[in-house]
Amino acid sequence: MSIVQVQELIEAGVHYGHRASRWNPKMRPYIYGKRNLIHIIDLRETVRGLLRACRFLSQTAAQGKLVLFVGTKRQAKDTIEREAAKAGMPYVSERWLGGTLTNYRTIRNRLKRLQELETFWLASGDNPARVNMADYMKSMMNEAGKFDVTKAPERAEIRTYSKKMVSTLNRELSKIRRNLLGIREMNRLPDAIVVVDPKREHIAVKEAQRMSIPTIALIDTDSDPDTIDLPIPGNDDSIRSIELVLSKLADAVIAGKKAIPPEQAGPRPRPQQPSQPQSNGQGGAPNPRPPAGVDQ
Repeated sequence: MSIVQVQELIEAGVHYGHRASRWNPKMRPYIYGKRNLIHIIDLRETVRGLLRACRFLSQTAAQGKLVLFVGTKRQAKDTIEREAAKAGMPYVSERWLGGTLTNYRTIRNRLKRLQELETFWLASGDNPARVNMADYMKSMMNEAGKFDVTKAPERAEIRTYSKKMVSTLNRELSKIRRNLLGIREMNRLPDAIVVVDPKREHIAVKEAQRMSIPTIALIDTDSDPDTIDLPIPGNDDSIRSIELVLSKLADAVIAGKKAIPPEQAGPRPRPQQPSQPQSNGQGGAPNPRPPAGVDQ
């Protein structure tokens, strides 16, 4: 059963490609024809690619794995943030930092620094683990979108610093939040990434290839499909086209997460510590184990 109707794809403009002079010859199997010097994408291939991608994402999410959404172009930014949040998955919508996948340890260190800077805005004694820091830090911003120290609690550590130091810390905090806010909860490498316009996000695609992470991409006629594991040929410049494709992919992730057994839906349990040997009841050292080969 199809998850999308061809009429929906046509209304969203998914079938429009780039100018014929900008095409990549490797996209020939996905092109239906040419009209007014514009390539027309074969929507049958779009539906096939979307079905394969949705099936794969559903299976991936059903195993409790992470899916990273990537799209930094202006047309895709808002949709990436909205659909990734709906699916409960990490995203990158501002700028892909080189090494996000291949040098993940450094990225984790920057996320720890983000948490450290945010704790300066909490009242003394508050536990950051019990506060929704994303919403809390939004409440610390003024109408211009900048952090306002006057909104911090009276016992917050940020109020103890000089005006110059507060400005320096706020600048650092804003920069880290802008680049890493979408992946702050990503505690491990993703098991798949969804990309809008792999030609623009070529660094993310190359890092995924190096780390053997499957890549799903909305790919236009000017890109190379050989770098993508599951290409979805379609218009990656139209907001409606991006919204339609990403909404279907996000719905597949949500459907997969609902299939997770309840006992696996929570956080992964910590490994059990080895049990301590039993004492002999006389308050002394525990009973030693007999050496191998000696009968008790």
